Amino acid sequence: MNTTELNAERLMSELRRIVANSEDLLQATKDNVGDQAHEVRERLAQTLESAKRTCRHLEARALESAKVADQTIRDHPYQSIGVAFGIGLLIGVLVAKK
Repeated sequence: MNTTELNAERLMSELRRIVANSEDLLQATKDNVGDQAHEVRERLAQTLESAKRTCRHLEARALESAKVADQTIRDHPYQSIGVAFGIGLLIGVLVAKK
């Protein structure tokens, strides 16, 4: 898994956590009756829906990227092995210098 994939996975994890916490907050404040509380709950609900849409979109993009990478590796296995070996060698040289 490359750095971009790790960052995307962390972002997805954080978005899921935010969504879960926001849903908990909405559930916990459902009995508050003030106009201001109602307005805040509405804005939070809208933001939560937006975050859910973003999360679904990012998951779809990540899945599509993984499929493309998988197909590329299947189409060019020896080249993929060569690239992976070269990157591993480069990282090994850089780490050994430190």
